Parts: sequence; C-alpha cells; structure tokens
Amino acid sequence: MSTFVHLHTMANLYELFELDHPVQNPLISVVDFSQVKGSVSEDIKISADYYSIMFKNTRNNNVKYGRKTIDFQGGSLICMAPNQVLGMDVDTEASDNITGWGLFFHPDLISAFSLNDRMKEYTFFNYETSEALHLSEKERQVLYECVLKIETELQENIDVYSQTIMVSSIELLLNYCSRYYGRQFITRKSLNHAVVGQIEKIMTRYYHENHEDKGLLTVKYLAEKVNLSPSYLSDLLKKETGKNAQDHIHFYLIQEGKNMLLSTSKSVTEIAYKLGFEYPQYFSKLFKQKTGKTPIEFRSIN
Repeated sequence: MSTFVHLHTMANLYELFELDHPVQNPLISVVDFSQVKGSVSEDIKISADYYSIMFKNTRNNNVKYGRKTIDFQGGSLICMAPNQVLGMDVDTEASDNITGWGLFFHPDLISAFSLNDRMKEYTFFNYETSEALHLSEKERQVLYECVLKIETELQENIDVYSQTIMVSSIELLLNYCSRYYGRQFITRKSLNHAVVGQIEKIMTRYYHENHEDKGLLTVKYLAEKVNLSPSYLSDLLKKETGKNAQDHIHFYLIQEGKNMLLSTSKSVTEIAYKLGFEYPQYFSKLFKQKTGKTPIEFRSIN
C-alpha cells in the first residue's frame, strides 16, 4: 500500500531530500539534484503546497504520474501545480551521477504580482508527467540561466527588490517553457495530425451510437480516449487547428444540430436530448451563441 507524503513547507522538502544547507527563503527554493542525499521509495506518493519545476537528467530514475511514467534519460522538464501527486521509482543510481535542478515556489510568493493572474495561462502545469517538455541543450541552458538568477538572488541580502527580481525571473522561465512547448508541438506535427484524426473519429462514433444516457461529450472523455491530459489535448488541438478541445466539441454539436434540424422533423427538445443535453435550453443558448440564430430561426430560414 502506498504511503502519502504532503509537503507543506520548504523545510519539509529539504528534509525529504536530506539537504545539508538550511532553507534560505520559506517561499522559494532552488535545489541542485546532485546534492540530494535522500531517496524516495516507489511506494511513496508526494504532493506539495507549492509549484514545482524540475529538470533531471539521470539514467535510472523515472517519475510516475497516475498510471504513466516519464523517463528522464534524455533530460526532460516537468511542471506541477500545488497538490498534484507525484511518485518516484526507486533511485538506483549514485547521487554523483544525477544532475539537474528543481525550482519550487509557493503561491504566496507571487500573490501580489501580475504573474499570479497569469498562472492559468501556463497550461503545462496541468499536463501529465508523461507529457514532459524534452529540451535541447540550448534550451536547457536558457532555462538554467533563469534558475541561476533566482539562486543568486536567494544568496543576496534581502531588500525591497528581491521578491520582484525573483518573480520576474520565474515569469521569464515560464515564458520560455511556453515557447519550447510550442516548438515541441511543431516537431511532433505528424503525431499531432494523427491525434486530430482520432478526435474526429471519436466524436463521430460517439454521436452515431446510442449515447443519450452518457450525456454531453466532454474534453475529459476525448483526452482519455487518446491517452492525453485534457490540458495537453486542448493545447495540441489549438496549435494544429486553431480550436481547443471544447471548441471542437461545440463545433461538432452545432453541426449535428443543424443536420437534424434540416433533415428531420424532430423538435428542438428532442434534438437537444439526442445530442446529450440535460436541459434543452442549454442547446438553444449554445446554438444562438455559435450561429447568431435560435434553432427554430435556423430551421425556418433554411
């Protein structure tokens, strides 16, 4: 049976890693993984109150998220929001062969800054670990320089500029992560095309089977069918088609609704239930929002 460990403070993190030096700031820490002495058994699951950005490069250490595993052999970056659960495989490699870094910061650090409102834009914090960012050597260096700026600031005497500089460096790092994920979507274009095709087939199958008892098609359902997280799927579709996953579902719903309005004598209520809407007025509202006309108006002029 798994043991669950929740890290409330940076001190808890240092205890877990068995780091010799004291915590420099209760809201933010930079960890050099080559200095980590503690090991985490594979039956331990970990979560934390803070954001975690980790780059680790070692031959024999894997990170699990849910039922999936990401191999860090090639050097990958994972970003985790507070309270996400992380599991580690048994670390069989000597610590002097492990390289990499971790940046950990509490939401309170950024609460008074515009970055706090922007965090929802960094959707990669909601990706699964198996959707890690694979970095080139140049990209690794760029991110590491951002981390070094934060580490240098942590070693300076605290003044009125300290927090602003650290938060600015975090934001710069996150913006680079967004850029590099964009590059990764491009370099995986052929795979992404296959996913787009799968999504179309899944939606067609869903709406041509008896699904009324299943309710509306959801992004979560689509993501599970293609073994991706909802956030990653939405971003992938946005890069490939200009529409996120929810947009694709809405587009398909409207197209199906139009077809039924013009090819059958079913009432708007019957069509709404057929499409999985629990309340017909929600279908009418969405239809008006997307087409500029109510279902009845659309039927009457066509």
